[in-house]
Amino acid sequence: METSSKKLVLENITKHFGSLVAVNNVNLVIEPGEFVCFLGPSGCGKTTLLRIITGFEQATSGRLTYDGRVINDVIPQKRDFGIVFQSYALFPNMTVYQNVAFGLKMRRMPTKLIDERVTEILQLVGLSEWAHHYPSQLSGGQQQRVALGRAIAIKPNVLLLDEPLSALDAKIRIRLRTVIKKLQEDLGITMIYVTHDQEEALALADRVAVMRDGEIRQIGTPWEIYKEPKTSYIAEFVGTSNFIAGTKENGRVRFGQHEFAVSGLEQVSGDTVYLAIRPENIEVVDVTIPAEKCEESNIVDVEAEVINFLGAIVRVTFILEDEEMLLDIPGKEYQQLNLKRHDRLRLYFPPEEFYVYSHMFKKLI
Repeated sequence: METSSKKLVLENITKHFGSLVAVNNVNLVIEPGEFVCFLGPSGCGKTTLLRIITGFEQATSGRLTYDGRVINDVIPQKRDFGIVFQSYALFPNMTVYQNVAFGLKMRRMPTKLIDERVTEILQLVGLSEWAHHYPSQLSGGQQQRVALGRAIAIKPNVLLLDEPLSALDAKIRIRLRTVIKKLQEDLGITMIYVTHDQEEALALADRVAVMRDGEIRQIGTPWEIYKEPKTSYIAEFVGTSNFIAGTKENGRVRFGQHEFAVSGLEQVSGDTVYLAIRPENIEVVDVTIPAEKCEESNIVDVEAEVINFLGAIVRVTFILEDEEMLLDIPGKEYQQLNLKRHDRLRLYFPPEEFYVYSHMFKKLI
């Protein structure tokens, strides 16, 4: 595997805790200046993999290379990687300025250069006016920005972030996403970000590595992960999908009383197939798509069971063949429909919008 300058290369990384396999044979190349998110549910191995990269955990087997040099046995302090934890770990008896300056002082940087660097960092994270405040005087979002500032002050080669926004409320998380993304782009720094929040991963990353059971199940751009999920697990975990278990009949998929035309059906062997379709890809006949453009077999009549207003879209729950499913309607079309609970709808399932799988994931609890 190639290990050219400033690349971080993971080769067959495995980690055992007794009989538990926390990370299983992970191979990954992270390019210089790339923003990569490890995304997955609790217990999938994403934090353990991050800790192996930082040096806080030793891989049971495999090789970790940075800048062409194997770093498996290099202690964390010598790896020159910045780290931001879920807990901010700020020094309560130090001001914002002193917290950001801490790593620079440990490196015995001259006082003048420390002052210049800390001033620059506080401007970058928007905390110049808070330089002489203590952590207890700051909001959670401000404390997290101090932690970010402290990590980037030492100009690390790689910045690793372990669910840094999970303790914050939704609006602050969204604001800080922008701060983190802008910092990464302005500094050109390599970032590895661990999260269980798929929206966060899709919003931030150049590439997303979706993990389960210690393995990377798919890696790609946010668009690829969302639009081209390779397995039913990815389709369920990243975004929202409706699932249909059916059987092949005459080149279509039989689902209860319905026979759906499905694109790409020939790519899956066996008689039983599993279909997934995103709620936003189901059309409302004669509202979001004209009836004459529809494949007749893919039109179904349903009743609106629950209607939830979600801002830009309205989410409608309906039942099809005893399965609860979701439909997302843009706000303007919803106004046109004037939809109420128990109203009837004619829905269209476009053949090309189905994802087709030969296996169904076992849903995580």
